[in-house]
Amino acid sequence: MTMKKRKVADFKLDAEEQALLKSVENDEWKSVDNIDQEIEFARKASQNYLRKDERITLRISSGDLDRLKRKAAYKGLPYQTFIASVLHEYAAGHFTDVA
Repeated sequence: MTMKKRKVADFKLDAEEQALLKSVENDEWKSVDNIDQEIEFARKASQNYLRKDERITLRISSGDLDRLKRKAAYKGLPYQTFIASVLHEYAAGHFTDVA
């Protein structure tokens, strides 16, 4: 059984992703000579960045928790992982404050 290869056009890209795609298509990216060192550096950086070293306990309404669980299920994630992801995205400044 062969898998169908998806074209980039099959995906909806945001402005940043479109700019990255355009730069790749225009051959603006260059290989590095020390690829193994760069991969190891990135691996260590991601392990430090993604390390979960704190626990919290919080109380939220059952309705909010139910909605979060449904959104997590839709994305195929455990709900606690989904909540941690939402909090991480907010803390990183990827959500805009409305208040």
